Amino acid sequence: MKQFWPAFSFIFFLSASATAQTAKQTFSHLDTLFGSNTPQRSWWDVQRYDVSVTPDIDTKTISGRTTLTYSVLTDQHDDYLQVDLQQPLEIDSIFYNGKRYVSDPARPIYSAGGHWFISLPQAAKGTTQQLTIVYHGKPKEAHNPPWEGGWVWKKDKQGRTWVSVACEDDGASLWYPCKDMWSDEPDKGASLTINVPEELAAVGNGRLKQRVVADGKASYTWEVTAPINAYNIIPYIGHYVSWTDTLSGEKGKLDLAYWVLDYEKTKAEKQFEQVKPMFRAFEHWFGPYPFYTDGYKLVQSPYLGMEHQSAVAYGNGFMNGYLGTDLSGTGWGLKWDYIIVHESGHEWFGNNITAKDIADMWVHEGFTDYSETLFTEYYYGKNAGNDYTQGLRKGIANDKPIIGPYGVHKPGSDDQYNKGSNVLHTIRQIINDDEKFRQILRGLNETFYHQTVTTKQVEDYISQKSGRDLRNVFDQYLRTTKVPTLEYKRSGKTVRYRWANAIKGFDMPVRLTNGDLIGPTENWKTLTLPNTVQFDVDKNFYINLRKL
Repeated sequence: MKQFWPAFSFIFFLSASATAQTAKQTFSHLDTLFGSNTPQRSWWDVQRYDVSVTPDIDTKTISGRTTLTYSVLTDQHDDYLQVDLQQPLEIDSIFYNGKRYVSDPARPIYSAGGHWFISLPQAAKGTTQQLTIVYHGKPKEAHNPPWEGGWVWKKDKQGRTWVSVACEDDGASLWYPCKDMWSDEPDKGASLTINVPEELAAVGNGRLKQRVVADGKASYTWEVTAPINAYNIIPYIGHYVSWTDTLSGEKGKLDLAYWVLDYEKTKAEKQFEQVKPMFRAFEHWFGPYPFYTDGYKLVQSPYLGMEHQSAVAYGNGFMNGYLGTDLSGTGWGLKWDYIIVHESGHEWFGNNITAKDIADMWVHEGFTDYSETLFTEYYYGKNAGNDYTQGLRKGIANDKPIIGPYGVHKPGSDDQYNKGSNVLHTIRQIINDDEKFRQILRGLNETFYHQTVTTKQVEDYISQKSGRDLRNVFDQYLRTTKVPTLEYKRSGKTVRYRWANAIKGFDMPVRLTNGDLIGPTENWKTLTLPNTVQFDVDKNFYINLRKL
């Protein structure tokens, strides 16, 4: 979750700038260490994280202990293992398979930025190993969460402690040691133990496995059994109260839980009535909720929101819209709570299906932005959904491609939200079969269940299941900033038309407002229309139309 429209309004007026569209990015060695599958990462596969953290509220410091359980993928591999822990956090000690680790003087531990390289004995392919890292320090503080990541040290309205973390873009390694790359999720889940003063409650992902109170301290251990992206493992600390409910869903009984600040419970109970309708809409469109085993939680957070798996962060002030506003400008966005709908939509796209590289984050945000349209359509009708999608176009900047550079942990344009949604809406028009489109969305979540993917896998799946080669459509909208322009000339009943401002070979069909489907290419084509019929394109296609 990164959408922030005040920034869009400025970018929008600069979107025609050639400099903004073509500026060449340069990347450092540290970018490569963060964003690529280095030789020191590629030989091992994370199976599980067990994280324990103790925050010191007064000093804004933390101490922690994380055990990484991993399997060895190759017989011959690099002697070094790369584990990520960002500065200024410091490693105190390391244990390898339960024994204190002492490095070989000839091959000492070294670090580069927030990446640590630990020399280990050769281990046989298929074996399971454990590395435990004890650490401490003052982690990065988030000054504008969730857009800028870090620890969030805040006070609630009554002046009491309220703490959490947001780290999607900045990486989970800003607060615990991990293999900080999206493509490797712990196959066997994770646990999070949060140690706090007894008067505070601590909430984590999944289910509460244990709460231990002793000597004025409370220790909460939460656990997920499903694979989870490292940035989704998050503690919430505050004066929380909770209540539970259940949903009869497509896979049976789903446990629902809600955690909010004690003085907000009455407002929250009313606003969170929207959760069950959200599930009915999304299970219809996307298939069963992907984490029945771990349950679903909505947790009040000291920032707007984030898609933390099975513990969705909520900070929308218990009001409809996006902080009380409608991002589409159509009015439909005020019918429902943006954070409940959008961040929960990520449980399917982002958490169930996760991009291997942050460059492909449109797989998270484009589909989830479109979930807002599908929710609107489910309850208010297709025209309402169409209006909402078209309304989002005012937030499209076309400043740079939606897909970012690979291997350096850099996302593409924030257009991955609103433009991504409109790309999917346009593809839906091309398919021209709503039930087939729905089955494609459900099929994506079934085929790539609990997996990490490339954008090519997603694109190929949609092309295959739709029966249409959509490669140049994806290339046009995801890999360029050009909005295809349908140019036309009219002389009486004769209309000539072609694609302009498009990639070579672009041949996307479009529907006219009279219902006719035409297949423009780069070359002029001709059709005959009665003088009484205007040449105009269905507005559900995200294109420009220009009369010459």
